[in-house]
Amino acid sequence: MEKVVIIRYAEIHLKGKNRGYFEHVFSINLEKSLKGIRHELHRLSGRWLVANFEEELAEEIAERISRVFGVQSYSIGFQVGSSMDEIFAAVKCVAPASGTFKVVTHRGYKKYPLTSMEVSAAIGGRLLSENPALKVDVHEPEHTVYVDIRENDTALVFGSYEPGVGGMPVGTGGKGLLMISGGIDSPVAGYMMAKRGLTVELLHFHSYPYTNEGAKEKVVTLAKILSQYSLVVKLTTVSVTHIQEEIHAKCAAELNVTLLRRFMFRIAERFAKREGMQCLITGESLGQVASQTIEGMTSSNAVVTLPVLRPLVGFDKDEIIERAKKIGTFETSIMPFEDCCTVFLPEHPATRPKLSFIEGEEGKLEVEALVEEALKTAEKIFF
Repeated sequence: MEKVVIIRYAEIHLKGKNRGYFEHVFSINLEKSLKGIRHELHRLSGRWLVANFEEELAEEIAERISRVFGVQSYSIGFQVGSSMDEIFAAVKCVAPASGTFKVVTHRGYKKYPLTSMEVSAAIGGRLLSENPALKVDVHEPEHTVYVDIRENDTALVFGSYEPGVGGMPVGTGGKGLLMISGGIDSPVAGYMMAKRGLTVELLHFHSYPYTNEGAKEKVVTLAKILSQYSLVVKLTTVSVTHIQEEIHAKCAAELNVTLLRRFMFRIAERFAKREGMQCLITGESLGQVASQTIEGMTSSNAVVTLPVLRPLVGFDKDEIIERAKKIGTFETSIMPFEDCCTVFLPEHPATRPKLSFIEGEEGKLEVEALVEEALKTAEKIFF
């Protein structure tokens, strides 16, 4: 009898002739998540099995697996031979000491001499005979024991299905660049796109010395949290201090944020194309702040040719906060360090500026030179 972690995948089931590709990437991601732990990863029909590890590491393995996109559910259980005696020995390890229960059997191996119902009845009967504190309840049991009989003369026995994060394996959906601010929204946006299989890299703009090192460290911490889900994260930081000073000195105050965002999109696209990425990602939500109106978003899109993905565009703040708490970024995001968008923030920012007005004010600036100067300040951090 061997302790194992059983992994079941999600949407990969829906793939056709290229399903093998998705399964291959998924297995690579599982291996990456278990780096540093001695183990073996075995492919079974419709699932994977983590085996040959130190039993005290089972919970840590399960926790790491729980954050891998593509995992529909997982279970800590036992792998045994397919004889009824071996199955029952494992069942006794996961069965409750008292209360109501039922046994659910799945036969992956259809030539097994007993039907699923016969296995469940036999195992349940033996449990009852050995433990009078148990009672059968097939409708609303307090506990369920699962038996999965496999094709290779083995059986898997476990006591629960734990939900995974679902989605698609990271690396199957292309590459994108997330413009991460350090607030609540952008980390959630990056998580959501990674869940759809996108390999996400991070770009953060700072305005040192107007913003302090604490703001940068906050983003580094957020990147580390996201790396637990997306497996590999590269964070690049870029200074836009000189750009903000030029905008503040030469342009209409109400356009400070709008013009800055246009520069950010230009810089992000240059960097994304240089690194072979196919889209930009932002945490914008329609109407949440002054710059996130249709007009504001249109202004930003006007300066780039890459697609801009905004997975939170229809979310309200409470929904975003709920997701941030779930993925573990919320407490870091609310730390009181300001990002660059708060520097030179006008008292009355433009909410629906006309593109002609924006372009006219932007004409007062040496756009290309400012962008190139910003790109020279890029610093990369790998996780």
